[in-house]
Amino acid sequence: MSARARAASQGSLEEPDDEVVPYSDDETDDELQSEDDLDRSEDQLPEPETIPPSWSIRANDREYCNQPQFKKKVFLCIKKSKYSGNAIKTYKYNVFTFLPLNLYEQFKRVANLYFLCLLILQIIPQISTLPWYTTLVPLVLVLGITAIKDLVDDLARHRMDKEINNRRCDVLLNGRFEKTRWMNLQVGDVVRLKKNDFIPADILLLSSSNPNSLCYVETAELDGETNLKFKMGLKVTDERLQEENQLARFNALIMCEEPNNRLDKFVGTMIWDAQSYPLDLDNMLLRGCKIRNTDECHGLVIFAGNDTKIMRNGGKTRFKRTLIDKLMNYMVYTIFVLLVLLCAGLAIGHTYWYESIGSKAWYLYDGLNYSSSYRGFLSFWGYIIILNTMVPISLYVSVEVIRLGQSKFINWDLQMYYADKDTPAKARTTTLNEQLGQIEYIFSDKTGTLTQNIMAFKKCTIRGRTYGERSHQPYHFLVSCIRSKKDPQVLEFFKLLSLCHTVMVEQKGDELVYQAASPDEGALVTAARNFGFVFLSRTQDTITIMELDHEETYEVLALLDFNSDRKRMSIILRFPDGRIRLYCKGADTVIYQRLDANSKNKETTQEALDIFANETLRTLCLCYKDISQAEYDAWSQKHQAASVSMGNREEALDVLYEEIEKNLLLIGATAIEDKLQDGVPETIAKLAKADIKIWVLTGDKKETAENIGFSCQLLTDDMKIHYGEDVKYVSNEILYEKKKKRRRLRLKKLRKRHTNSSSATDSSQPVDDWEKEKRQEDFVDMACECSAVICCRVTPKQKANVVSLVKRCKKAVTLSIGDGANDVNMIKTADIGVGISGQEGMQAVMSSDYAFAQFRYLERLLLVHGRWSYIRMCKFLRYFFYKNFAFTLVHFWFSFFNGFSSQTAYEDWFITLYNVCYSSLPVLLVGLLDQDVNDKLSLRFPKLYLPGQQGSLFNYKNFFISLFHGIFTSLMIFFIPYGAFLQTMGQDGEAPSDYQSFAVVAASSLIITVNLQISLNTSYWTFVNFFAVLGSIAIYFGVMFDIHSAGIHVIFPTTFTFTGAASNALRQPYLWLTIILTVGICLLPVICIQFLYQTICPSVGDKVRAFKEKKKRKPTFQRGGRSRRSAYAFSHSRGYADLIASGRSIRQRPHAISENEPFWNQLISFTFTSPTCR
Repeated sequence: MSARARAASQGSLEEPDDEVVPYSDDETDDELQSEDDLDRSEDQLPEPETIPPSWSIRANDREYCNQPQFKKKVFLCIKKSKYSGNAIKTYKYNVFTFLPLNLYEQFKRVANLYFLCLLILQIIPQISTLPWYTTLVPLVLVLGITAIKDLVDDLARHRMDKEINNRRCDVLLNGRFEKTRWMNLQVGDVVRLKKNDFIPADILLLSSSNPNSLCYVETAELDGETNLKFKMGLKVTDERLQEENQLARFNALIMCEEPNNRLDKFVGTMIWDAQSYPLDLDNMLLRGCKIRNTDECHGLVIFAGNDTKIMRNGGKTRFKRTLIDKLMNYMVYTIFVLLVLLCAGLAIGHTYWYESIGSKAWYLYDGLNYSSSYRGFLSFWGYIIILNTMVPISLYVSVEVIRLGQSKFINWDLQMYYADKDTPAKARTTTLNEQLGQIEYIFSDKTGTLTQNIMAFKKCTIRGRTYGERSHQPYHFLVSCIRSKKDPQVLEFFKLLSLCHTVMVEQKGDELVYQAASPDEGALVTAARNFGFVFLSRTQDTITIMELDHEETYEVLALLDFNSDRKRMSIILRFPDGRIRLYCKGADTVIYQRLDANSKNKETTQEALDIFANETLRTLCLCYKDISQAEYDAWSQKHQAASVSMGNREEALDVLYEEIEKNLLLIGATAIEDKLQDGVPETIAKLAKADIKIWVLTGDKKETAENIGFSCQLLTDDMKIHYGEDVKYVSNEILYEKKKKRRRLRLKKLRKRHTNSSSATDSSQPVDDWEKEKRQEDFVDMACECSAVICCRVTPKQKANVVSLVKRCKKAVTLSIGDGANDVNMIKTADIGVGISGQEGMQAVMSSDYAFAQFRYLERLLLVHGRWSYIRMCKFLRYFFYKNFAFTLVHFWFSFFNGFSSQTAYEDWFITLYNVCYSSLPVLLVGLLDQDVNDKLSLRFPKLYLPGQQGSLFNYKNFFISLFHGIFTSLMIFFIPYGAFLQTMGQDGEAPSDYQSFAVVAASSLIITVNLQISLNTSYWTFVNFFAVLGSIAIYFGVMFDIHSAGIHVIFPTTFTFTGAASNALRQPYLWLTIILTVGICLLPVICIQFLYQTICPSVGDKVRAFKEKKKRKPTFQRGGRSRRSAYAFSHSRGYADLIASGRSIRQRPHAISENEPFWNQLISFTFTSPTCR
């Protein structure tokens, strides 16, 4: 950006509002502040607010926490200390509460409660039309499976709690350290921890065996990161609390914030010997961490048990639901409404039937003098019981089983396993798999997600001169300049890199190992070492470096740390000669605002920064400022007061940082390379072919982001690129015709509203919330018209805002992918969050729904697993609804022939076992294993992904198709056997047209039909599918012959009443022919419709399968193959000699199939290519 452009941007964006201009192209409100804020005078500095802390601890004093002011009411007048004990309890049940609590939780689900009500209705004799066990058996099975799962999980939690609570550590009691169980620890205890010990509570580090009370911890159980982090005790406690007797006399008062779940923040103050010392997160050892590389350390318990941060983070996260989940619930409600309407209609039918026929037939008198309307009322509830299977009780359990299996397939996919880091893909949730097949928008971070986040120092600019590869000054010129010590600015440049950082150093033999909080810092300190400025060590208040040939130690007066809002860090040092200097490094947008007016080389450095950005390099500006002793003393006094304040500490410190970080002098800038990950361009190109729109959200400069866009093929040369300053023009150009009418109405309303207003309003600012909402909608509409969108200079909050805006305005399914803590908001906001386990730790992974190691695996996650999961779930739900409609509606047709008397069409045990044993396994396997095409074709033809985005495989249209298909099947299953039984004579001379034989034939026809129907819907056959279909039919006949046998009738005469019905009916060939005819008529239309669809209007999957079959066909003639010799050497007809001699080819040239060629052209060209001549 030129100086002129920079001035223009500063003039136009004095106070940007994140709500009004939510996604600016250059700067954000977190990066820019007005000159008034920067030049705020000292007398305007806010006084640190002092809030009386309610959480205070006295060291070595357990009774202090039991004082009355620290009591809280538990129940009525019963009080207890608000300080939690250290025993934890994560289990939910005990021996006495398991059954009632688990049943209570399960019956909070509407489906379970509905079937419980049905069971109660079945106990009432007047309305019971089915035995109670027809509902009880499936309900107990569902509740039992869920209860066993919950019990196993809770037993594991019991064992874990017991193991953790009984761990031991050293506690200072009565002046000496004693072994104590964790559960007996209390707030205010002083503990001693040793190497490889787990930290039992949130502890304030007092001292350690390492110099300067440095303590290394592993936070894997806290945030998933395996790299070591360092903590440091206060200087005063390090010097005075090393021995046991010193620790026993320690009586400081700690005042701090209330227990909370913020893992990245702690604010407190230690008052000891009338002195106040600030405490922050760097002084805290959190429960769940492990002591590493430290022989021994001492600490004071601040938070215990359920008050610790790791326990506070154990709460429930936001529950995400898929579109299919929501649609399925609405469909269940629709089914329930249909059920009520059907039952009401049948009840009315029974009322009229009894009024006209039933009450006049003496042989139908039941001895009950009920009125016809009351009988209709009882009939309504009777049909509610009979037709209850329209609302499937096993649907939700089956869906969870399928989702669990699909999650396991993702975890087991070796093609998503990253061997370099031994990192497999991980489905961290089991409820969102099918949503992976419906993604419309992907929001991606850049650094560490598209790039490797492995930084290498490539170039730099110092005093307006650029050093590096290719067209710049080579590095050996820079090395010679350093050795000659002629240019103090060059020396100052690398001195700053070696001093201004938070890197920790560890000596391993003769080698120095740097441990950096970010890869950028590690790369810069390593670069300084390579040029002769070696960072050697640091203490609480000193930092030592090797400057070329001599060692220097600097006193650290203050460290102004980096955060995402400041986008810079500074360090104030006292040089050996007594001078005080501030070194600062940060983003150019924030550094240039704080430069002194007389600072040199601003324009040339800016030009170099633009060049670096065009080469996709990450840039930082370096600057310094000399501070007088008087200025520092005044600032230090205010800094000390702000650092120990308990209220608004961060805000007060930020204001002080702003005060000291101004009038800086520019030294130069650094450029660090971060290469793209393998396979990123190919993945983005493939996802774009699947009509998935990809937005990149990054905090980098516009030029860097744009060049990364070209590198990863998100942007191409044939695209027209519109920048932030063009947004208004582009918005008008694209949206004016679409929004013309709405804009006219809006302006008319605004004119009416402000006719009498005399004050001029700023047209660039929204007038009200309605206007703001419309501007945001215009922004989203305009952005969604583009092929690709890159948002640069965005903060973590703005990333989440972009995702939320697209979700709200476009009603689209979104996916966010990132690798760092700054991506957590975005990941949680999207419908699906994906974390990459990269160089920035595991915060993104811990907050994600799916995790893997490389961006390229996203292609397989969506185009293979996501698409398969969506297709499987849709096919499962369509068939599940169909088979239940076909089964249940037979009762409806039967009611027209039994006086609407609520009599069942099947035998009771068949109704009980239909969804549990006879028809569940085949459809469950289809939901787990089915695939229309294999994974290679799924990746080769991304257009296969489109049906999921359109939601075309499961919607209300498919639901009603399943409903009408079920109605047709139930009609055939009832009326074909009904017609066949009329005027029928069996082989034994007796008519088999009894109710029991009819029930057997109808049930047999239904079981064979629904199992063969799922066979027609199965695209991918395995032995398991084949076994499940035949096994389900075999189980049906085996169970039916058993429950119809005389032996079981003798044991349970009232329960099993169909004695001999199956054997009597199925020995008649006429009834077998009836079953075959019924099954054939049910399936024949389905076969014909499927054939016509695949022939006339095939789906994308059908075309790909046809393409695959064509590829599999081998030519009839193969060179080199052995064949029988013909009896004649020559043909008796005229040959093709003339045609051959003419030179014309008689064989059409084969058409090459290219991945880049449109899918439809491939199919068309393949269709019209002539076969090989024989």
